[in-house]
Amino acid sequence: MNPLNFFRRSDTTNGSHPQTHMTWASRSFSHSMRQTRMFLRRQLWIWPIIAVLLLSIIGFGVQRAIESTMKSNMASQLQTLLDAEMAMMTAWCETQESNATSLANSIKVRELSYQLLDDEPSDTDVTKVDDLHRELQKVLSPALMSLNYVGYFLTDREGKIVTSSHANLVGQDGIAEYAPFLKKVIDGDATVSVPFPSVVMMKTANGQKRSGEPTMYVAAPLRDINFEVVGALAFQVRPEEEFTEILQIARIGESGETYAFDRKGMMVSNSRFDNDLILLGLLPDNDHARSILNVLVRDPGGNVTEGFRSKVRRSKLPPTKMAASAIAGESGCDVEGYRDYRGVPVVGAWAWSSRYDIGLTTEMDVAEAFRPLTILRTAFWSLYSLLIASAVAIFAFTVVVARLRREAQKAVIEAKQLGQYSLDEELGAGSMGVVFKGHHSMLRRPTAIKMLNVDNITEQTIARFEREVQITCKLNHPNTIAIYDYGRTPEGVFYYAMEYLDGIDLQQLVNIDGPQSEGRVIHILRQVCGSLFEAHSSGLVHRDVKPANIMLNRRGCKPDFVKVLDFGLVKNIESDSGQKSNALAGTPLYMSPEAIQSPMSVDARSDIYAVGAVGYFLLTGKTVFTADGIAELCQKHVDETPIAPSARIGKKISQELESAIMACLDKSRSNRPQTARELSDLLEKCPHAMDWSIEWSEQWWARHEQGASQEPTPELTGAAKTRLDTLGQTM
Repeated sequence: MNPLNFFRRSDTTNGSHPQTHMTWASRSFSHSMRQTRMFLRRQLWIWPIIAVLLLSIIGFGVQRAIESTMKSNMASQLQTLLDAEMAMMTAWCETQESNATSLANSIKVRELSYQLLDDEPSDTDVTKVDDLHRELQKVLSPALMSLNYVGYFLTDREGKIVTSSHANLVGQDGIAEYAPFLKKVIDGDATVSVPFPSVVMMKTANGQKRSGEPTMYVAAPLRDINFEVVGALAFQVRPEEEFTEILQIARIGESGETYAFDRKGMMVSNSRFDNDLILLGLLPDNDHARSILNVLVRDPGGNVTEGFRSKVRRSKLPPTKMAASAIAGESGCDVEGYRDYRGVPVVGAWAWSSRYDIGLTTEMDVAEAFRPLTILRTAFWSLYSLLIASAVAIFAFTVVVARLRREAQKAVIEAKQLGQYSLDEELGAGSMGVVFKGHHSMLRRPTAIKMLNVDNITEQTIARFEREVQITCKLNHPNTIAIYDYGRTPEGVFYYAMEYLDGIDLQQLVNIDGPQSEGRVIHILRQVCGSLFEAHSSGLVHRDVKPANIMLNRRGCKPDFVKVLDFGLVKNIESDSGQKSNALAGTPLYMSPEAIQSPMSVDARSDIYAVGAVGYFLLTGKTVFTADGIAELCQKHVDETPIAPSARIGKKISQELESAIMACLDKSRSNRPQTARELSDLLEKCPHAMDWSIEWSEQWWARHEQGASQEPTPELTGAAKTRLDTLGQTM
């Protein structure tokens, strides 16, 4: 019952004023609270219990949150690795198809094949046919050697083999193992077969010849002058040499592996753990035992590595959860855990390629995947037990800790002082750092002060923070942001002070103003080139040139003055040459092909590529490439030729400027401008290089500042917010 309703009903019965009872209710509630506080103060033993209960709730909540985050991250890692492996496998298959198609379209190969595909010759033509066999063998031999093919055969439309590097295949037709991929070829599509046991004798690793060895074929249609398919040319590949190696390039942890399997659930690539599989009895104990075509991806029902042995033959076992889902044509990811072909609980991601009729999965043991979580749980329960045992001590420290915590919070809120710098207002924050607008206590000069987030201070973040300061301080070009000071407070807060930029970055410029004129683009890019040329001359590569890292400002009386920001990812070509990390660094929308394929090989010309991409963005309002995912975007930077800016926007652009931009975006570094100064010279020669005058700049900035002053909110908005987000996001 609501007490207020009770009091109102009492008013009607005794005639008293309702305000009197409301006052009485408030006093009664206050009295009850005082009684409760007094009880808690007297019963000191209850505080440890409250602490235990609260910490239990928080601990379990944190544990669940961490577990959820770890599972989400694990799923992301597995899916990313699977996507990369699937992309590499698909790229390899497409390359093989392209090679086979090129050979099938060779004029000489087609001439010889047409003659061999004629009606069966009479006995008098046997010698001529043998000559044709040898001639075709001779023509194909260089390609077989260079492409690492171990054999070939040619069939007619009915699947009859008319010639082959394996003599015993000639004249055969209706070979069941060849039928699936030959049907696709006769239908007009080049294809790569799933690995299967060879029907011909092949050399083993020890030099012996035997059938049943793992093999696969890449086949392409043979067409006549009317483009009709008259036969198929197939080349034999050893799947263990390239196909399996592709799937073993990347892995997660010590137990992670990626493997392929066919529609029957048979593993068609080698496992990384063949020796372990021999010890477990899943492979025969001989020197040449391999998992490819010998291991069924079936669920044994228990952990074989811990001694479990199924009482059912392996061929009768059900497929693993992953294999069943993939063979059904489904893609999926499971981080809750399921049994793999060894019965070991694993997490994994999988997908089925309908194009090649093959499944692909990447898996990792649950024990390794969530080892940090196991450690966390152990630590949590240990601490929880210790907390219960030390309940009295917890109470003794409760009041002191609470008081110290309040004092520390007040000090942090009220101080706003970093060495000689006073903090005026917070301008932006990133995951690793925060930026304030402040001023020097004596000089009173407006300053941007960037400090490390105290919750994320590690040796790596401190080293990167210091390196960013040290490298930027070496650069004196007027178009490079200037660093004033660097320091650390007694409380351990790292910070540095830099010039305060009250302008707009190029990303915001295009978002607000759309594509820019040729004259202004040239004016901006030449200043960027000036900053980068100094850095490159010092052996430094920026590695993160993008619109958000380039600011337009008013400097003194000069409008449209460029400042290049964020040297946190700079690579020193000389001092970093010994490092072996191949982690991607930069922003994928503006990364050069070599920065994607071989990050440690980037040089000044990689920044030139990014400058070209920035220029493309300024001219068109669009990035060079767009894609649904990072992997697809990176692949476009590596393989795809950009659309010319004029074609992209349907507007004429001077040939000189467009040629300079497209030269920067050339896939080959040797075809780009070799230095930033060379690019600047190319831009200077463009017909519109002098179109953007100071008067135009002044008019634009006047309009921009007038628009900015009419923003409805006085907080951080527009260009300033974007700029400060840019400063913070690199931490």
